[in-house]
Amino acid sequence: MFQLGKTIVSEEIIEKDFVCNLSACKGACCIAGDAGAPLEEEELQIMKDIYPEVKPFLREEGLKAIEEQGVYTTNEFGEHETTLIDNADCAYVIFDEKNTALCAIEEAYNSGLISWKKPVSCHLYPIRVREYSEFSGVNYDKWEICDDACELGKELQVPVYKFVKQALVRKFGEDWYSELEKVAEQHKK
Repeated sequence: MFQLGKTIVSEEIIEKDFVCNLSACKGACCIAGDAGAPLEEEELQIMKDIYPEVKPFLREEGLKAIEEQGVYTTNEFGEHETTLIDNADCAYVIFDEKNTALCAIEEAYNSGLISWKKPVSCHLYPIRVREYSEFSGVNYDKWEICDDACELGKELQVPVYKFVKQALVRKFGEDWYSELEKVAEQHKK
């Protein structure tokens, strides 16, 4: 672990390799697990605001879940998450012709209908950020459903932090990311 500003960062994000391999995993991270994608407090209003533009992209099951539960849910710990369909798929998951899970929010973004790509937790994956009172923990989340992504990352020699550069800059800023790059270069030596 090392510190960058008000973050404590796991060395795994510079040591491990990762490149999403959607053709292999079919977007399993959006349909597996027992919780929705974590949402930050400032994302809650965004979720409400973009819903009318995202709605046409949603599957019937997703629409039904959102209509019943809301555009996001709050768990027993007070943490906000994307809504789930029957405690499984994210309600915002849609599928392409190859049955690969895609994000309806991101599809609305790609279509130019909204200016917000998707929740930052989704954009950052496989990095998970845990907020504490004095700092943020920045960790690599190893999940067996991403083994193909680890293999592809190793083959292409792309460390986790480079794969999620855009998301890390979105979350922490350009200066933070530049400092991370310096630490990564020093770590190689």
